[in-house]
Amino acid sequence: MQADAPRSTVDGNTFIAPAQWTIEVRGKATVLAPPEPDAHIAFVDVEAPDADVALARAWAAYKPDAPWKMTLQTEFPDKNGWSKIRSYDYQTSPNEKRTVNVVAQFANGKWLVSIYDMPDPVGEKRAGQIELIFGRLYPKGYSREMFDGKTAAKLDAAKLDELKKYVTTAMQELQVPGVALGIVQDGKIVWSGGFGSREQGKKPAVDGDTLFMIASNTKALTTLMLAKLVDAKQLAWDTPATSLLPSFKLGSAETTKQVLVKHLICACTGLPRQDLEWLFEFKKNTPEGAMATLGTMQPTSKFGEMFQYSNPLAAAAGFIGGHVAFPKLELGAGYDKAMQTFVFDPLGMKSTTFDYARALRGNHASPHSPDIDGKMQRALMELNYSVVPLRPAGAAWSSVNDMLKYVAMELAEGKLPDGKQYVAKEPLLERRVPQVPIGKDVTYGMGLEVDTQYGVAVVHHGGDMIGFHSDMIWIPSANVGAVILTDADGGWLIRGNFRRKLLEVLYDGRHEADADTAAAATAFYAQLARDRKLLDVPADAAESAKLARHYKNDALGEIAVTHAGKTTVFDFGEFKTEVASKRNPDGTVSFVTIAPGAAGFEFVAGLANNQHTLMIRDGQHEYMFTEQ
Repeated sequence: MQADAPRSTVDGNTFIAPAQWTIEVRGKATVLAPPEPDAHIAFVDVEAPDADVALARAWAAYKPDAPWKMTLQTEFPDKNGWSKIRSYDYQTSPNEKRTVNVVAQFANGKWLVSIYDMPDPVGEKRAGQIELIFGRLYPKGYSREMFDGKTAAKLDAAKLDELKKYVTTAMQELQVPGVALGIVQDGKIVWSGGFGSREQGKKPAVDGDTLFMIASNTKALTTLMLAKLVDAKQLAWDTPATSLLPSFKLGSAETTKQVLVKHLICACTGLPRQDLEWLFEFKKNTPEGAMATLGTMQPTSKFGEMFQYSNPLAAAAGFIGGHVAFPKLELGAGYDKAMQTFVFDPLGMKSTTFDYARALRGNHASPHSPDIDGKMQRALMELNYSVVPLRPAGAAWSSVNDMLKYVAMELAEGKLPDGKQYVAKEPLLERRVPQVPIGKDVTYGMGLEVDTQYGVAVVHHGGDMIGFHSDMIWIPSANVGAVILTDADGGWLIRGNFRRKLLEVLYDGRHEADADTAAAATAFYAQLARDRKLLDVPADAAESAKLARHYKNDALGEIAVTHAGKTTVFDFGEFKTEVASKRNPDGTVSFVTIAPGAAGFEFVAGLANNQHTLMIRDGQHEYMFTEQ
């Protein structure tokens, strides 16, 4: 493919094929492949009496000798013209570095079976292109519901009750203890408040002033600070980053010299996600240290080629802006003062802070996460301190009442409630200009996404840290905005489907959000139950006895291994957690962290040069801890 282009399967189901990918038709199978080897997405058109038979026939057409064991089946509601939707997950070994998933769905009297058979590094790198493929996968003859040209309804009591009912029902389905919600329309707050509790099992209720970590919603506040500096002509969006902070550098000198201010937070430089390095080693880290680590990070795609999200690079945007505003202060202090001076104070965001101690002294929510048995518990708060050295990317605490002041300003295109122009319209709106696509219907600007999948532009950004998941949303054509903050893992399913629910209520759309959330909640806990069956808790005694007492990795730090009775604990210094063991299909053994909020870090035990090793991977990197 020379460019993104519409294509269809053998029986006429439509999708978009990305640039650089190839397409091969093998009988009823349409197989897409990126430039990287051994990576495929296959669409197989099948006639079959049910989904399971369709699945078997699809594998026979695509890869009859597929070695993986299917471990989970999940049903989903009708969507985008498809019915009888069933997802199948397969168990791979960590050393395969591969994800295999299949979806069978029915339309026009036939099945379409979609097989995702992809190395993890390729899947992460090309996530935007993969969204392009699946985001427009429709049955032959289908047209999606669109809201453009419709007039948004006024959010009266009945419509607000519908939104509130969605939230409370979703909370029950996902075991989320507390949610705060705020909605503004035509410059006025039409509802603000909370549901549930700030901490599971305790009485203090969530309200509109309860503080939550807003995580990556901080990025948009950071670029707002930059917009104020642009407005003041202290920098421009196209100013080279090195001219503002000469010490700024990435692992690639070629990429470094191309980076302008707008590129620091556009997810478009080719720098991949590399979060383990700040999640595991943060106790002694500083903003200067985080910036130095950037100098070791290599791009894995060409500049501007595709969407790749980088928290450390986004942090650099804020620190460089703070340095421009207050060059005599160290990077962290300069950023903090710039945010207070240019954002929090003028917008009246009196509770919003980067000071964890201050946030935790007052009206705040606590983080929660399911344990390995699927029961909601207090999450390991220690890991949320990991983002402090990278705080422009995600360390702010805020409330819906404070965040609504920000959202209302965005809707008013830079004006405050008294009519004063707080920031010029041009630099404010430049943050929404597409820098890189995520699929066909979503673009990423500067710390903001614009989603047009239903015909109206929805500007938003989500935020995710341990036990805190949130979103801020505004629909300029409807003059409506919303903020939703949750205090538990799984909350991303509430906030993600809330955007659809808001559109349904505003434009009298088909009711999909409630069923989607219910199905996603079932799938979420089913996957936890599946994963639990694969674990030995406590860890297998014989395998645990083989572990060394101490391991080290230059990038991620140290692990001390201790045993208390039958329990095996990994102590990372910054946090510690019991580990379970898991025997993989290839015969290797993994040790998996299980503390709520820190669960799921998987270390594969091995030997290298007669030393015990532990290997952990993210999407595009691997880190070997060696015996000390």
